[in-house]
Amino acid sequence: MKNILTIFIFITLSTGKIEAQEIKIFPNPATNVINVLGLKNDLNAVIRITDSYGTQFIYHKWDIRRNALNIPVIKLEKGLYMITIQSELQNVKAKFYKK
Repeated sequence: MKNILTIFIFITLSTGKIEAQEIKIFPNPATNVINVLGLKNDLNAVIRITDSYGTQFIYHKWDIRRNALNIPVIKLEKGLYMITIQSELQNVKAKFYKK
């Protein structure tokens, strides 16, 4: 069975309304790839992966399509990491473990 990390993000819109966004990150722990579902489609989203000390290992700009990203993590060493996805429409931060 896959472990799935589910994150609820609350966004305040310009109208003052609060919108919840459900993000799923799996598998966790990861071996080759991290799948992120529930994102908003956007061009040039910045993806950063850092370790628990803040050292950046991955920095890339991707287009988010089909509300999902598949991020290769096979080159990362075993350990705890933070993934940050930033764009005009969202700012997502989550931890995952690489085994």
